[in-house]
Amino acid sequence: MDIGGSGIKGAPVDLERGDLSQERFKVLTPQPATPDAVADGVKEVVDHFGVRCDRVGITFPGVVTGGATIRTAANVDKGWIDVDARALLSERLGGLPVTIMNDADAAGVAEMHFGAGRGRKGTVLLLTFGTGIGSALFSDGVLVSNTELGHLELDGHDAEHRASTKAKEDHDLSWEHWAKRVTKYLAHVEMLFSPELFIIGGGVSRKAHKFLPLIQGIKAEIVPAELQNNAGIVGAAMSASRA
Repeated sequence: MDIGGSGIKGAPVDLERGDLSQERFKVLTPQPATPDAVADGVKEVVDHFGVRCDRVGITFPGVVTGGATIRTAANVDKGWIDVDARALLSERLGGLPVTIMNDADAAGVAEMHFGAGRGRKGTVLLLTFGTGIGSALFSDGVLVSNTELGHLELDGHDAEHRASTKAKEDHDLSWEHWAKRVTKYLAHVEMLFSPELFIIGGGVSRKAHKFLPLIQGIKAEIVPAELQNNAGIVGAAMSASRA
């Protein structure tokens, strides 16, 4: 399961292949995205598949501590802050064991195991561009969780308010104009962390050919996520299987 600012999507996952075993199902994230309303959406997605599963992995667009407690909620209702999401969602799913992790961290775990980061050492940074900007930082394959680098300051604003795909859509930016903003953001992150590899994820990764060639002046290698927008679901399932 992948909870996002605009949609809640999920699917059963084949962990041998690192891919969905059925076509994913998505519902719109309720507005306001309160804990109870989102929990209902999660249940709707799980119920859609009509099978009894053993456990559910769920991603959340914010900082998750202790595998349960929500600490930030930039793109959902602030009522999530300090909620024990694991307990809430497990109860809503009839007592199923639930694991919770940051959405970009989940996508990064999947990409490092099955996708564009497979076998890569050194510093690797996955960035997901969507409603916001998520980040997953790895050092020699080890995750540094909850980095949330989309909230770095860029031009006096949260970076995600300038360079997310939502910002592109809200301001009707051309690919060229948006790529300039993304380049500026990547340059700032590169200055801070000096990664060897940037992996660009989120829904926009399907259109990487439209903007990656426009990004110039970044020293690190830049590649699109191989699992594209399914990475979060796969990573969530991986987390659940290891719990």
